[in-house]
Amino acid sequence: MSALKALAARMPPNLQGMALMFMVTIFIVSMHGLIRHVARELPPFEVAFFRNLFGIPILLPFLFRDGLAIFRTPRLRVHIMRSFGHVIAMMAFFYGLSTTELATANALGFTAPLFAAALATLVLGEVFRWRRWSALIVGFIGMLIILRPGIVELGTGPLLILGSSFVWGTVLVIIKSLGQRESVVTIVAYMIVFMVPLSLVPALFVWQWPNWEQIGLMAIMGMMGTAGHFLITTALKIADTAAVMPIDFLKLIWAALLGYFVFAETPDFWTFVGGAIVFGSATYIALRERRAAQAEARAETAAKTAAAAAD
Repeated sequence: MSALKALAARMPPNLQGMALMFMVTIFIVSMHGLIRHVARELPPFEVAFFRNLFGIPILLPFLFRDGLAIFRTPRLRVHIMRSFGHVIAMMAFFYGLSTTELATANALGFTAPLFAAALATLVLGEVFRWRRWSALIVGFIGMLIILRPGIVELGTGPLLILGSSFVWGTVLVIIKSLGQRESVVTIVAYMIVFMVPLSLVPALFVWQWPNWEQIGLMAIMGMMGTAGHFLITTALKIADTAAVMPIDFLKLIWAALLGYFVFAETPDFWTFVGGAIVFGSATYIALRERRAAQAEARAETAAKTAAAAAD
């Protein structure tokens, strides 16, 4: 571990972020594969509960290090609202993933940032100009290419995943608001604390006792998912969005390979076309938002410098 830390310290920040994002893509797609496998034998709602429950071990080292200080927040209601929305998105995604090809599910998952960008203009008052609005429109066209309504039958699974992406887009807006004042550890800690009991309630209505093998798989799944949250947040914190975001497209590649070799799924050509369009649009919007934030920060710095000089 010390050798790995020393090696990482010598890497440029952008390369570190890209390496972390690469790990995230493997973690998330592996988690999706485990969900797909276990949900064939257990109700998806129950699988979602165990995914949250087994995220607790990832939180424990921070709790031992900082104690209850990680739970200090003036925005408890916002954390509750965020967790409630996250549970709804997770339940819909898990249920949809149980009947949807992995590649299609991951391609539709790229629409969440598009929904978040659109909602940010309404909730956070962010100003979008024609370039970002054009990217949004192109992204939603990509979504239609994946679904192809009227050409292929729209199954319940893809529609649930699309609904999950919309709710998750709303959650991303809330997380963005929380991130202005809260630490990453606090946000993830409250996510776990609230989502475990919230996801338990619907799971109880369909409960089936899992065997030890299923428990082991869900433990791996839960830790991968929570670790992925930490890694992607860290990657975006230490590296430029322009360097990190393109790596996320690997999720579609890994999902296609895992679906083909493990679940005998063969995604069609249009899934990749639509997924690439949606991903490109979401990445472009993320880059434009980052540049706008940097320009705003430079303007504030220049204004403070000018004010100090005038004094």
